[in-house]
Amino acid sequence: MPVLLSIVLPVHGVERFLPRCLDSLLADTPSTESRFEVIAVDDRSPDRCGAILDEYAAREPRLRVLHLAENQGLGGARAAALPEVRGDYVWFVDSDDWVPEGTVAALLDELAAEARREDGGEAPADVLLTDFTHVYPDGGTEPNPWRHVLTGSPLVAGCTLAEHPALFRTVMSVWNKVFRREFLLGLGVSFGRGYYEDISVTYPALLAAGRLRYLDRPCYFYRRGRAGAITSTASAKHADAFAQYDAIFAFLDRPDRPGRPVPEALHTLVFERTVQQALTVYDTPGLVPVGLRPEFFRRIAEHFARHRPAGYRFPGGVRGVQYRLAARGARRAYAELRRTGRLPRELKRGARAVAPALKKGVRSSARFTAYNAFRRMPLDPGLAVYAAYWHRGYACSPAAIYEKAKELAPAIRGVWVVENRTQAAALPEGVPYVIVNTPAYLRTMATAKYFVNNVNFPRTMVKRPGTVHVQTQHGTPLKAMGMDLRDHPVAADGMDFDRLQEAIDRWDFLVSSNPHTSEHFARAFPGRYEMLDTGYPRNDRLANATPAETAAMRERFGLEPGQRAVLYAPTHREARGGYVPLLDVRELARRLGPGFTLLVRTHYFHTGGPGDLTEQEGAARILDVSAHPTVEDLYLAADVLVTDYSSMMFDYAVLDRPIVVFAPDWEEYKRDRGVYFDLFEQPPGALTTDPQGLAAALLAGDPEPVARAEFRKRFCPWDDGGAAERVVRRVFPTTG
Repeated sequence: MPVLLSIVLPVHGVERFLPRCLDSLLADTPSTESRFEVIAVDDRSPDRCGAILDEYAAREPRLRVLHLAENQGLGGARAAALPEVRGDYVWFVDSDDWVPEGTVAALLDELAAEARREDGGEAPADVLLTDFTHVYPDGGTEPNPWRHVLTGSPLVAGCTLAEHPALFRTVMSVWNKVFRREFLLGLGVSFGRGYYEDISVTYPALLAAGRLRYLDRPCYFYRRGRAGAITSTASAKHADAFAQYDAIFAFLDRPDRPGRPVPEALHTLVFERTVQQALTVYDTPGLVPVGLRPEFFRRIAEHFARHRPAGYRFPGGVRGVQYRLAARGARRAYAELRRTGRLPRELKRGARAVAPALKKGVRSSARFTAYNAFRRMPLDPGLAVYAAYWHRGYACSPAAIYEKAKELAPAIRGVWVVENRTQAAALPEGVPYVIVNTPAYLRTMATAKYFVNNVNFPRTMVKRPGTVHVQTQHGTPLKAMGMDLRDHPVAADGMDFDRLQEAIDRWDFLVSSNPHTSEHFARAFPGRYEMLDTGYPRNDRLANATPAETAAMRERFGLEPGQRAVLYAPTHREARGGYVPLLDVRELARRLGPGFTLLVRTHYFHTGGPGDLTEQEGAARILDVSAHPTVEDLYLAADVLVTDYSSMMFDYAVLDRPIVVFAPDWEEYKRDRGVYFDLFEQPPGALTTDPQGLAAALLAGDPEPVARAEFRKRFCPWDDGGAAERVVRRVFPTTG
C-alpha cells in the first residue's frame, strides 16, 4: 500500500515530552496501518531522546530514526529528513507537542480523498491546513484564535490565497499545514537557520499553491509558554527573523518563481505581515535582550527600506503611526507612543492622531499601545469583569457570583469576556460582554476594579493598584494541584511554576468549596490572598433545586418517566494525552437494557467525542451530551453519576443521589497525577474496577448510601445554597 503521509519529527532536548508525542502519532492507529510513516531526526539531542527514539523504532516499523552527527536546529533537522520521505504528503510536527486522538486516521482519510480527486483529473490540495488547540503551562487550553477566519471560508472546499487573503491573519507556522511533497520540493525553498525557521517555507507555499484546503478539525496540541520555547526565551536569535524575511522576498522576486502569479496586493500583505511580526517580537517583554533592542529596531527600519513595495501606503490608525515611526527608525517616539498612547510634542508633525484610532480596532503591537493608553484612565469602581474556562462562556462559580451580585450589589456593573461572537451569542439574554483583544476588551480590562475568574487571566493584563481579583477555581481537588505538581513531572508536563506563582500573587480572594479544599489549596497555591470558606457558588443551584426543576431538565433531555438516567463523565488523563475510552459505552448499554439512558459527557480537553453511539435493540439509549454548555443541567437530569477521578463527584454529592466510581487505572493515575486522599478508602458510593461490576452497581439502584453520607459529611458541609451570597457580601459593596 502506498505511503500517503510522512510525518517529520525533529527532536532535540525534549525527553520529557517525546513519549507523549510519539504515542499520539503511533498508538492511535492499528499497527497494520501502513499508509503513514514517521521520520524522527535526533538532532544531536543532549538527553535521552536518541535512546527513546531507538527504543520505539525497535518495536514500531513505521518509525525511522536519523541520528545527526552535529546539531542542525529545527530547520536543518527538517531538511535532513526531506530526502528520506516517501509519502505523497509531508507533515512537520514539533516533538514537544502532540496530536488529539484520531488525528492520524482522520488525516489519512482526507489525503486519500485528495488522491482520488487527482486520479479523477482534478487538482489535489497543495497544502491542507488544520485546526489546532493551544495548551498553556497551567493546563489551560485555548481554541485556535483564528478559527473564525477559516471556518465557513472558501478554504473548506479549496481555493487560492488570492481568493481568501484573510489567511494571512492566521498563524504562519509549519505545524498546522500538511504539504503535498511534490509541490513542496518543486518550490525551491528551504527552512532557515535559527529562530522562525519555518516561515521561509510557509509563506512561499501558501503564495504558490494552486489549491489550499482547511480541515475544520483540531489536529494539533501546541504548547504555549513552556520554559525554553522560542516565544518564552530572551535571545539574540530573535533577529534571525530578518534572514527569513529576506528569503521570502527573494522567492517573490525570482523570475522563475514556481506556482501561481502573486498579485501586488498579496505582495503588500506579505510585507505588512512581516513588519507586524517583527514589531510584535520587539514589543513582547522578555524576548529581545535590552542591550540589543536598539539594533533590532534598526533592523526593522532596514527591512522597510529593503522590501517596502512600490507605491506602498501606510495603513490608518495606530498601526499606521507605528509603521511610520518604525520606517523612520524613530525608536524613542515609538516607545513613547506605546507607553502613553501619545507622540512626543516635537514629533507630532506629520503623524496621524492616535486617540481616534483607538476606536477602530487593534491588533498585535497596536494592541499594546491601546491597552497602555487605557491604563492611564482611572479605575472604574463600579465595573467587574467575569470570565470562565479560558473565556469559553457563561459558566461555573463566576456565573453564580454574577447573578447574585446583580441582586445584592446592583451598583456593580458586570461584563463577561468571551473568545468570539459565537460564544457571545450563547450568553444569556441581556448579559453584557466584550470579545477578547477588541478595543472594548482592552479598555474593560484596563479600568475594571473587580476581576472574577475560575482560571487565571492572561499575564499581559496588568493588575493595577486598587483592583480586586477573585479566583474561584473550578473543582474540589482529588488530584494534586498547583505547586504540589512539582513532585509529579508527568502531570506537570511543562508547567512554569514561576509564572504560576506570579498569577497567585495577583489573587485577593480564593474561593474554597469545603475544609478539605481549603487545606490543600493553601499549600498548592501559596499566597497572600484571603481564603473564602464559603462553599462553591456554582453548587447553590444544586442545593436549592426543586422537584419541578429536576422534572424540567429531564424533559429537556427527552427522559421518559421511569427511565433511569446515568451520567457518565470521565476525567482528563495527562499521562495518556487526554480522554481515554476505558469503558465500552455500547457494551454497558447492552448490560443495562432499555430501562436506562446513558448521558455521555467527555472532558472539555477532549475534542473527538465518545465514539460510536449507534442505538442498539434491547439496549439503553445513549446520548452524547459533551457539547451541552451547562453541566448543572445534566446533574439535575441524572439519577446517578458514573465518573472516575473527576471533581464532578463532589458537586453531584450535593444532590444526595447515587454515585458510582469506575476506577480501572487507579494505581496508574495515583502515581502519575498524585492525589490528596485514597478514593478506595473513602469513595462517594459504589466503587468498581471492571465493567461487569459497574453494570451490577447501576442495576442495584443505590448500593452504598452509607458511603455517600460519609462522603457528603466531609465534602459538602458548606453547600447550603448560600455560597454566592457569602462571596458577594465579602467582596462587593452590597445594598443590605
